[in-house]
Order: sequence, then C-alpha cells, then structure tokens
Amino acid sequence: MVHLSRWKVILLALSFAFGILFAAPNLLTADQRAALPGWLPKSGVNLGLDLQGGSYLLLEVDVAAMREARLNNLGEDARTVLGEAGIDADGVVRDGSGVTVTLADPAAMPAALEAMRALTTGGGAGTLADRTVQRQGEDRIRYAFTDAAMDSMASNAVTQSIEVVRRRIDSLGTREPSITRQGADRIVIQAPGESDPAALERIIGQTAQLTFQMVDVENPIEEALAGFPPPDSEIVPDANGTPYLVKKRVLVSGENLTRAEVTTDQNNQTAIGFRFDGAGARRFGEATAANIGRPFAIILDGVVISAPRINSAITGGSGIIEGSFSIQEAAEMVNLLNGGALPAPLQVEERRTVTAELGADAVAAGALSTAIGFVIILAFMLLSYGFLFGGISIIGLLLNGLLIIAAMSMTGAALTLPGIAGLVLTFAVAVDANVLIYERMRDEARAGRSVIASLDAGFNKAMGTIVDANLTTLVAALIMFIFGAGPVRGFAWTLTIGVFTSMLSAVLVAQVALAWWLKVAKPKKLPIAE
Repeated sequence: MVHLSRWKVILLALSFAFGILFAAPNLLTADQRAALPGWLPKSGVNLGLDLQGGSYLLLEVDVAAMREARLNNLGEDARTVLGEAGIDADGVVRDGSGVTVTLADPAAMPAALEAMRALTTGGGAGTLADRTVQRQGEDRIRYAFTDAAMDSMASNAVTQSIEVVRRRIDSLGTREPSITRQGADRIVIQAPGESDPAALERIIGQTAQLTFQMVDVENPIEEALAGFPPPDSEIVPDANGTPYLVKKRVLVSGENLTRAEVTTDQNNQTAIGFRFDGAGARRFGEATAANIGRPFAIILDGVVISAPRINSAITGGSGIIEGSFSIQEAAEMVNLLNGGALPAPLQVEERRTVTAELGADAVAAGALSTAIGFVIILAFMLLSYGFLFGGISIIGLLLNGLLIIAAMSMTGAALTLPGIAGLVLTFAVAVDANVLIYERMRDEARAGRSVIASLDAGFNKAMGTIVDANLTTLVAALIMFIFGAGPVRGFAWTLTIGVFTSMLSAVLVAQVALAWWLKVAKPKKLPIAE
C-alpha cells in the first residue's frame, strides 16, 4: 500500500491537471472565457437561485380544466363523425368519463357504430386505445375514455407540462433553470438570473393552444350573441373584443405544427410563418380546397388572431398568419408555438424573486463559512499530526476542493447555498479518512511494529471503514437527490461528487506522499507515534 507505484503517481498528476484545467475558468471573466481557444474548457460553476438571484414560481396544473376540455372534444368528435356519415343524432349527453349519443333513427345503429369506432383507431393524441365505443340499448352509443386513460391524464399532463415549460424557458436564454415536479400536480421552477418574473410567468403560463377552425357564415351571429348559438358553433372574440361565430370542429391544431418563425407579409408587415407536418398539411389542404371563398379563423388560446378568406387551396403545408403584431409580440408567439402547447392551464400558486444583492450576500456568507471550516480543519490536523502528516492531509483537501469545482464546472451543475454546506461537509468527510488511517498507523507503531508495517497496516485496516462510511454517505445523498427538490438536490449533488473525490484525494495523496517520504527520508520511527 505504501509502495511508490508509477500508476499512482500518474493518476495523482492527472487528477491535479484535470482539477486545474476545468476549475481555472471560474477565475476568469465571461469575456476572458469566451476568448479562450475552442479546445479549452470554458464553463464555470453556475450559481443557484439563492446565490445568483432570480425568479421562483410554484405552478399547479389545472387537471380538471384539461379533463373538461377533452370530454367536450369527445362530444364534438361524435357529432362531426356522425354528421359526415349522414346520421342524425337527437342528443349528446355528458357523463363522468365520456358522452352518450342518442340516434334519431335506431336503424342507423350499425352504420353509427362503424363510424364512431373509427375514432378509436385513428392517429393523433388521445385516440388509440384510450377510448371505447359501446352500444347501449336500441338507439344509444357511449363514447368514453377508458379508466386507465382517465387515471393517467393528471400524471401525463404534469410530465408534458414540464417538458413544454423547459423548452419555453430555454428559448428565453435562462441558464440552468431548475424545473421539478412537486406532489401530484405541481411544478417548481427556479430560474437563476431571470430578474423579470412577470415576463417569465407570461411565457410559461400561456397555454398556446393553436387551432384552425372555419368561420360559421350560414348562421347569423346576432342569434348566437343573444344566447342561441348553433350546437356545432361557438362565439370566439379577437384581441379587440370583436366576436366571431366559428365552427367547433378543429381542422388542424398546433399538434401538427413543426415550425413557426417571424417573417413579413406582402406589405412588409410583421407576420408569423408556420409549417405543418405531413398529416397536418394533408388535412389543411383538403379543408382549404373544400372551402374556397369562405373565411377561417386562426385561434390561439381562445382568441382569434386572424380570420383570412381562403382564396385557393393551400397544399404546401405552410403559410403565414397576418395581424397587427409588433416584433416582440411575434417573437413571443413564435417561442410559444415552437415550444409546444401546454396540455392543461397552469395556475400560479406562489411567486418569489431573489435579488442579486441578496444572492451576493449569500455568496459572501457561504465563502466565509467555507473558509472558516477549512481553517479549523487545517489547525486540527496540524496540531494533531504535525506538519508532515497534517500537511499531507491539507494537500489532499486542496485537491478534493479542486476536483469538486472542476466536476461541477464540467457537468454544469448549479451551486446553491445548501451545496456550499455540502462542500464543507465533504471536507470533514475527506479529512475523516485521513484521521482513520493515521490513528491506525499510530496504534500499530505504539504496538512496536516497524515504520513500513505501521504505514501499510494503517492503509489496509482503515480502508474497510473508510469505504463503509463513504458508501453510507453516498446512499443518503442519492436518496436526497432522487426524492428532494431545489436546494436539497443541490446539497445532495455536491455531497455525491465529494464522496468520490474525497476517496481519491484523501487516500491517493497520502499513499503517494508517504511512500515518497519513506523512500527519501528512510525514517527509523513514525513521527505521529510519539
């Protein structure tokens, strides 16, 4: 264990080189890092929300509203499919997880069943095996979500919302946002460096449900405004409050959108360009070809943003949305559309802003506590084991800290205030390994064994205890990382990195340094045994 092995020396040298190479960018300014050659690492440690300042949002996914919307869609799907098949329905009644359709003519039951069963085998979201069609009596058909689909709606909505929110925040350029799930239907967002929580909330909270629907020109809008809208149409206002009577059936939705971008129209005014996927392009082409000369509405989150007239079939799968957009409004809308639509509305339960000044105070306090902890450990080791053995421990601690900073810089991990606490704890765990080794050496030397035998026994007999202690710490850190959120995960991540680096630094540095001392000094007795 105390032989001066070449591979140990090389590994120790590589560890120092790795630590210096990846930790050094933290000493440079952002401009200096950007000027570095491409082959050199440029990333530094990202400061968390509590150290850098930023915005905190606690959001709740409105699962009830999502279920309501999807159940309403079931009714519209049933009406549309039966209407296309030429089958009249006396009524469509909602129930717990679906709708019940009553046919005007019971003789049309076979054709109605065939038409509606096509809904359970088509493509798109919410169609495959999550819906059932069942005959009830002579003239009724129940079209509903399966029990499994109803149970999974909430979980799937939260998972999808997290991904959509992540894409939207990334489009803002916010570095290292923390987006985690809390409980069954809540999402915690921490955006370091984002000083405008209102803008963040506006981008995150907008549902971005984009639909293309025909304007109803057969029925007078006055009757609808008086409270008597047709069963297959609804009133939708534009941004100025002007009402439109539009068909409830969605021709194409944002699910078929592959790309949106800011562009200009023929009058050189700001517009939004869009492109559909293959299925969306086909449906859009068929719908426009069948409705030439009629207007259709482009609706975003329940507001008509444009209602152009179809002059010819649009078969290319792309087009532009014209409107009175400013460049900023168009850019925000493009980010929303490219980020995808939220499956359910998000309600803000809590919002909090951490100022940069408070973050700077936390950094100063954390740095001070780390320095004090390091000085106390340094004094203890020097007083307990002298300049040789204590100094070796200090070198190991320096390498440990260097490797932790390097690892966090390389992985892009965010350092939080609890993470600094984890850093201090890591120093204590690292020096604990040296204490175990040295005390075993001291016991062996006092028992009359030679210097070489004492050194060798110190490493061999203490290693089991060191591994066991670090493994226990690692398990605890992993549990906190998996089940914790925000600062708890920051503490756990720093502690996890520290477990691995402390094993390397505390043991390897001591082995190489003491082997070199043994070879050069050829001591007759162990200094710490006195």
